Amino acid sequence: MRNDRQSLHQIRQVDMTVNSNDIEAIVREVLNSMDGKGSPAAAANTGRTAYDIPSTAHCAFLTDLKHFEIKEFPMPEVGDDEILVKVEGTGICGTDGAEYKFDPFKYIPINLGHEGTGTVVKIGKNVKKDSAGKPLGLGDKVVTCMIFHDDPDITMFDLNKQNIGEADVYGLIPDDDRHLTGWFSDYILIRGGSTVFNVSDMDLDSRILIEPCAVLIHAVERAKSTGILRFNSRVVVQGCGPIGLICVAVLRTMGITNIVTVDGNDERLNFSHEMGATGHVNFMNHKGIENLAAAVKSELGGYLADFAFQCTGSPAGHSNIYKFIRNGGGLCELGFFINGGDATINPHFDICSKEITTVGSWVYTLRDYATTFEFLKAAKRDGVPMDRLITHKFALKDINEAFETNIAQKGLKIAVLSN
Repeated sequence: MRNDRQSLHQIRQVDMTVNSNDIEAIVREVLNSMDGKGSPAAAANTGRTAYDIPSTAHCAFLTDLKHFEIKEFPMPEVGDDEILVKVEGTGICGTDGAEYKFDPFKYIPINLGHEGTGTVVKIGKNVKKDSAGKPLGLGDKVVTCMIFHDDPDITMFDLNKQNIGEADVYGLIPDDDRHLTGWFSDYILIRGGSTVFNVSDMDLDSRILIEPCAVLIHAVERAKSTGILRFNSRVVVQGCGPIGLICVAVLRTMGITNIVTVDGNDERLNFSHEMGATGHVNFMNHKGIENLAAAVKSELGGYLADFAFQCTGSPAGHSNIYKFIRNGGGLCELGFFINGGDATINPHFDICSKEITTVGSWVYTLRDYATTFEFLKAAKRDGVPMDRLITHKFALKDINEAFETNIAQKGLKIAVLSN
């Protein structure tokens, strides 16, 4: 506001007898004097900008296993259908961690980062609205979802056509000659054909959590499709990393009040109660699956679960989860974002004789993003401490340390800040 008052003062001091050319020159000078902290609204949505954009941008490239390099590239031109975003922050996903350690997708070298958010600092003349029809302009805060490449089967009015497995995502696409393809950067270039959402009404931490929360919104929607998950359901959530903890928060926010968590870390289990769990079991304290299942049953008041969410990438975890579920119950498996290996089950005892209904869940659809915005607002309103999921924040230059912290499980959600 200080810059706006100074600008207004400058204009008021102008002799009112000047001609239109003089006025245009003065307005241009005022706009050019803004440092990006004042209001950019005076700049037309035609590719012009009131922000001071540097001539180069910096991206963190994974160039080898467990090794990022900060690379500098010329700032690309912004096309008529494109958006240049100054990155504020990006969360580290489990998929990022797997790529950092193993390169299972054979992406190296790559500019990672898909849980990002930032400020629109330059916008093409054809871009007037976001993917939900909300006005979009300079200074707005945004997140991205999918890149459809003008797929005619995908529209905002039929958003459940497919999940993200059939589309590209920034931070998980090959480098190109203009670079800036991942959110672990100080700028990212949003190309035509992308989905982008104006989330200016949300704080930075909430915006960083949108992508992982969408994963759980999708999983719960998949669970609801079975017809088994209800308000009075007894639910088990196995795994208390960020995904499992968000799962608890989503369930609690939608009104489910009987939730037991299973994990091997007491600190995470205790935190699950703040997210909405009503009981927990540390599997480290119970030898053998029968004893573990008995402990879960005890926490559920002497009953097995009506529904279970398997949120770990552990094959043993998948094998165990069936033992926690009652006859006629349901299971949502969402823990395997990469190939984690084979799990051993007994189809007769685990599925057939119990008539278990199982659904798989993998990332999200576009519609789930819109639902996620409402979930985060509701969670905040209900006092769910979503912001405490982000336990560590690192500068972009310290991204290697950030990833080492992540894979050592020294916190929950680790974020990389670019400002």
